[in-house]
Order: sequence, then structure tokens, then C-alpha cells
Amino acid sequence: MEKLSTDKITQKLGYEFKNPQLLKLSLTHRSVGGGEHNERLEFLGDGVVNFVIAEILYHQSPQATEGDLSRWRATLVNRDSLAELAKEMDLGPHLLLGPGEIRSGGSTRHSILSCAMEAVIGAIYLDGGFDAARERIKCWYTTWLDSLSDAHSHKDPKTLLQEHLQSRKLPLPVYTVERIEGEAHQQLFTVSCFVEGIAEKAIGQGTSRRRAEQDAAASMLEALKK
Repeated sequence: MEKLSTDKITQKLGYEFKNPQLLKLSLTHRSVGGGEHNERLEFLGDGVVNFVIAEILYHQSPQATEGDLSRWRATLVNRDSLAELAKEMDLGPHLLLGPGEIRSGGSTRHSILSCAMEAVIGAIYLDGGFDAARERIKCWYTTWLDSLSDAHSHKDPKTLLQEHLQSRKLPLPVYTVERIEGEAHQQLFTVSCFVEGIAEKAIGQGTSRRRAEQDAAASMLEALKK
């Protein structure tokens, strides 16, 4: 990674790495090969961002129920929101990808961008500690957190899909785990979402079954609206 590129990213992130190699590793996709890639940092960052957002919501909304808090967190921490955050940080052009991923447009794919964003969060946590990671996450999410007004307007994708189908008198979706990959501590779930009467299944992925189902529901909802 060139020095100029590093400077641009750290400026966007608002964080200067003591160990720049952590930043480079966080932007290295497994398709590069060689054994060094960002999946372990992604695993760490996933835990950090989920906890930080949960903590912020807990203190920001003292009257909210557990269900409200869970829905809000699912809205704020998912593939699409993290990918949008990665775009704001301009991570795409700086991702280190293998030739196949470069040809297929991997630098703009939400699945790759969201994982890279989580890996960057994990890298900041290792480099600067929990307080540094919390401060950056809180700063990045300020606009979204300020926009939270009530539970109804921030429902998770599965709830929104169910309501969308019910309003059109369509059957409820069926979620099926298609496969589980990876080691027990770092699994990747692939889930399909099927709606009777709709020809195509929607596919979602996530580090838990719940996140994969939410991802599949979001994809199905997007397809139905189109």
C-alpha cells in the first residue's frame, strides 16, 4: 500500500495507526492468497461494533424495550449499513484483492466492503484499544444514531419483509440454512429466503444464522420492490 493511499484512508477514518500493517491487513481480502487476510480482524470488529452500538442505544434510549434495541442495532449493523460506511471511508479503491475479485468488481461488492469495514474496526481496536474504537464508531454513526426516532421506523429486514408480504396477502417467507462454512469460532452461514409464488430465492450470508436471515430478507425485499 502506498504512503499516499494510507494517508487518504487514515484521514477519512479519522484515526492514525501506530502499526500501519494492521490497516493493510484489514484491507486484504482472502482472494489475494498467501494466508494473510482480514477475516480474523473481521471477526473481532464484528464483536466490537455490535457491542458499541448496543451500548450507545442502551444509554441513548432508556425507555426502549429489548425488542426495540435489537431492531435498531440490526438496522445499524448489517451488511448494507457497513458497506455504506465503507463507501464513506472510500475503502473500495484501496482493497487488496485477488485477480478474480478485481475482474468481478469486488471493490464495490457489499459483502466485501462490509467485511472490510468490520476488519478496519477490529484493527483500530487492536491498535488503539477499546476507547479508540468506540470513539470512531460513535463518530461514524452519529447521523444514523441521531435519526433514530421510534421503533416503528427502524424495523429489521425480516419484520419489514413480513409486513410487506402480509399487506399484499402473500405467504410468509421460509428461511433455510443452505450451508455453514468455516471453523466453529468463525462460521459463515448461507441462508435462502423463499416466498411461495415468487420464482427466485433470495440468498443471504452472515456470521450467524440471524444475520444471514436478515441479509436474505433484505435481498428479497429489495427484489420484490423492484
